[in-house]
Amino acid sequence: MGDLSCTNPHGIERVLITGGGGYVGSALVPRLLSEGYRVKVVDLFWYGRDVLGDVRDHPDLSLIELDIRNADGLAKELEGQDAVLHLACISNDPSFDLAPELGTSINRDAFTPLVDASVEAGVKRFIYASSSSIYGVQEEPNVREDTNPLPLTDYSRFKLDCEHTLLDHPGARAAGMERVILRPATVCGYAPRLRLDVVVNILTAHAIANRKIKIFGGGQLRPNIHIDDMVDAYLAVLEADGSAIDGEAFNVGTQNLPVEEIAELVRSVVDDPAIELERVPSDDNRSYHIDSGKIADVLGFTPRRSVEDAVRSLVDAFAAGKVPEPMESTRYYNIRRMQELEVR
Repeated sequence: MGDLSCTNPHGIERVLITGGGGYVGSALVPRLLSEGYRVKVVDLFWYGRDVLGDVRDHPDLSLIELDIRNADGLAKELEGQDAVLHLACISNDPSFDLAPELGTSINRDAFTPLVDASVEAGVKRFIYASSSSIYGVQEEPNVREDTNPLPLTDYSRFKLDCEHTLLDHPGARAAGMERVILRPATVCGYAPRLRLDVVVNILTAHAIANRKIKIFGGGQLRPNIHIDDMVDAYLAVLEADGSAIDGEAFNVGTQNLPVEEIAELVRSVVDDPAIELERVPSDDNRSYHIDSGKIADVLGFTPRRSVEDAVRSLVDAFAAGKVPEPMESTRYYNIRRMQELEVR
């Protein structure tokens, strides 16, 4: 370990990842190290450092326990970094609603100082993890990147605010810092820092643990992306020519499925006809079908895995004993862990 050389064609070798101890980070960090990148993770590690498994002691990995609201501390860590991949946030609407002041300070207020410090440090490329939730409820059948966003919540509004901050930042433009935005669909599938509070994963967990799936609503379309494809997308953006991505936003998703169809798929993969499907009303009327053709056209990136693959990865992880206490442990649920830690 540590003897790999990075083959990035644009001289990007050192990557700082905010929130690298989270769901996506726990899959992304090992992959970046395997590709020869030198990785620095800035995180509060609410879910522990063991989510990074065997790579925790990798010579090309630095783990920095730091609140991204600490602007001076973050500026110091940015020195010498080639790229920033900004994943850190209070993820999803329910978690944000639990602690709106915390969510505002992390998701919105900390963003401009981060961009300022990245420019000052000479960062070459800044990749922002936005969200397809900025589109809200849309009538058009395929939501593309130029569709007018209709964010419904502060979480999604702040994601859109940060997109504008990044693209309109005069210092970043003047310095030639390449800025790119990814708008992921809902990520699904197994990763070491597993989340069981996102739609595909929670339906699968309930099917296995409770033999019952509650379907809230059911007809709403949900765009999805396998976590390994999400990792591939970040790698594609790190390796892309700057002229192709600077100032651009890209949807990243694969199958757009109604929630009730996801539930049926889960029951099929778990392969237990005794699993009960219970339909209950929902006031969550978000429904949209994102089109990810742009990232395919510009970068040649196409997801290779399906929602079924994601469900199967979860079923296999449960069978292997990798998901102990799925209904009880706070480690799988953002809100429960935030309450447990009394985060501020």
